[in-house]
Amino acid sequence: MRRPSIYTERRGGMEIKMTPMIDVVFLLLVFFVWTASFQVVEQILPSNLSAVTGTEPSETNDPPPPEQDFPDVVVRISWNGTQPVWQVNATPVESLIQVKEQLVQIAAIKTDAPVILHPDTNVPLGDVIDAYDVARLAGFQKVQFATSDKPSASS
Repeated sequence: MRRPSIYTERRGGMEIKMTPMIDVVFLLLVFFVWTASFQVVEQILPSNLSAVTGTEPSETNDPPPPEQDFPDVVVRISWNGTQPVWQVNATPVESLIQVKEQLVQIAAIKTDAPVILHPDTNVPLGDVIDAYDVARLAGFQKVQFATSDKPSASS
């Protein structure tokens, strides 16, 4: 006599329930949609770099718009070997806190004046980002970075 198999009894009554599988697929879909919508803010710094390529200067005969009567605010950042050295419109400033105070005073006059950050090549990126953050906290909307075609003297 043959012994009955334990597997034959289960085969007849086995059914696959799709509801848990659909729930898992839905949760995975929701997870991927939520994670795909995030953007890293630090990599998207607004700036107005020229879109014109080439070495020839662009020629325009149009008069400048009236808002350009106010001079640009230039924040120079240089490095003395141990710490940054700040200048706001060619006036030496001792610390980043004083840079913020001067920018707040200028922002009280005109917040849509462009702020140009001009770091030397050997200035650490963290100090440049600190200056960018200070300018934005002071209320300026146009914060730009200066670029140079010439290599620096320290290179």
